[in-house]
Amino acid sequence: MVKGRIHSIETMGLHDGPGIRTVFFMQGCPLRCKYCHNPDALSFKGGKEYTVSDLLAFAKRYKAYYKSNGGVTFSGGEALMQGEFLLEATKALKAEGIHVAIDTSGVGQSSYFESILKLVDMVIMDVKHFNKQDYKDITGLSMKRTDAFNDALRHFEGKLWVRHVMVPGFTDNEASMDAFFNNISHWHKIIEKVEILPYHKLGVDKYYQLDLEDPLKDVEAMDPSIAKDYELYIMNKLKGLKIAV
Repeated sequence: MVKGRIHSIETMGLHDGPGIRTVFFMQGCPLRCKYCHNPDALSFKGGKEYTVSDLLAFAKRYKAYYKSNGGVTFSGGEALMQGEFLLEATKALKAEGIHVAIDTSGVGQSSYFESILKLVDMVIMDVKHFNKQDYKDITGLSMKRTDAFNDALRHFEGKLWVRHVMVPGFTDNEASMDAFFNNISHWHKIIEKVEILPYHKLGVDKYYQLDLEDPLKDVEAMDPSIAKDYELYIMNKLKGLKIAV
């Protein structure tokens, strides 16, 4: 019986996909993003074990709320690192008519990518950076780890949201946003929404609780209005591509 490890669950999620959602934060992530606000979800040894039946029973408790065009979102950690469990859980949820989204960095068990993408309704793609060196500096891993998922996503027939965390002094400039646009523009036919998320300090206390050093302790929170302006900048550029088609 396949089991998954879940760090935590949000039962009234309003930001991780459309409508009201149950968000399962999967335990474990190979990335070590400098702006991570869930460092307690990084280890693959933590969390609580769930069977697919356990997860389905939990999700169905809130099925009435999914009438808001909501559903279930698998976030993390990194959900794709538990590929077999994610695939089986998605099959069970879809059999119940529940909308399924995955929030991912595109790093995971590539043998499951194609099967998962045939089932899920939405992908929320977290784009960490747009060039190899800065990606490695931000995440600690090679950008090549995302190649397999990016290739699989070319054939995805659902909806795509694209996210990027904007950190002051890193990507809060037009040149970076143009590079971001070039990085995602080939997905323009399926992109429904782009979110430029302003870096915040809400997860700082977790680093101290875990006796970890905060890599961005000297960086101030991002001005949300600047992030919103760049979000509109990207959306307008994507709109231009859609009109041109």
